Amino acid sequence: MNGRLDRLLAEPKPKLLRSRRKTLKFLLQAYHAGVPGLMAKPSTDLLAHTGGYTFHIGCPNPELRTIASWVLTSGEQHPRRIARLIPALWKRHGQEDLVLVGLLLANMSEAELEEDPWLALIHLFGEQEPLGALLEIAEEMVRGGHSIPNDSWLIGMAAQSALWHQVATLFLSLRKDGLGEARGLVATAPAGGELFERIRTRLLSQEH
Repeated sequence: MNGRLDRLLAEPKPKLLRSRRKTLKFLLQAYHAGVPGLMAKPSTDLLAHTGGYTFHIGCPNPELRTIASWVLTSGEQHPRRIARLIPALWKRHGQEDLVLVGLLLANMSEAELEEDPWLALIHLFGEQEPLGALLEIAEEMVRGGHSIPNDSWLIGMAAQSALWHQVATLFLSLRKDGLGEARGLVATAPAGGELFERIRTRLLSQEH
């Protein structure tokens, strides 16, 4: 249990979500409150730089789940306020922000988002994104009950850009029913870093 975070999130604040600016500021406070007392600042600075984040405070996953639950409870009567918060979190692009986006998308329905959750995710992407973070978000969405899109959807996605092609491959890696018609998508994906190539190699080896 984290006493500082528990006190900060003692009760839902539906009115706070009316203002994205105020909500973003409050969530930054929550991230800081969730950080263990002995967290080393230089290591979080390094992770922010190498991961492509604007910041990495070091708030652990259990605390981020608590924060996501608080957001969902605060906005349960007005889910569009949560949906509008998601792009703002992504634009700020802190490590904690991206994890929180994944947790929110995983726990919101298409009706609440007014968009397919996978489309909502990929429409957030900039020209470059940390693939490891995107894989973690996709894993969270699958755990939340959102099924990986079908082959034709992923093939169409892959045709849009090099990044989208790589991310379509990551999505495929989470399916349990093999590559099917999308095997060519994996084989022709643009080269990536160590994580991406390890996933590609595993996927292609499973098809032999």
